[in-house]
Amino acid sequence: MGDRYSLDMIVRGIADDLIALRAGNISIKDAQARALLAKQYMNGVRLVMNARKSLEDGARPAAIGGGRAGEVDHG
Repeated sequence: MGDRYSLDMIVRGIADDLIALRAGNISIKDAQARALLAKQYMNGVRLVMNARKSLEDGARPAAIGGGRAGEVDHG
C-alpha cells in the first residue's frame, strides 16, 4: 500500500520540511502549510484504506460452478 500512495516520499518530505524550518530555509507559515497538505494527503490514504477494508470484510466468496457459495453442484 505504501508504494501505491508514495507514503515514503510524503514522510521524507515532512522530515525535509522540518530540517528546512530548523535551518531557516522556510518560514513557519510555509512549514505549517506543508504540514496541513501532508495531513490531508494522509487522511485521504486513511479513507481509501478504511474503504478497502470495509469492502473486503463485507465480501462473500465467489461461487464456483454457478451455484451459491457453500453449495455443491451435483451436475
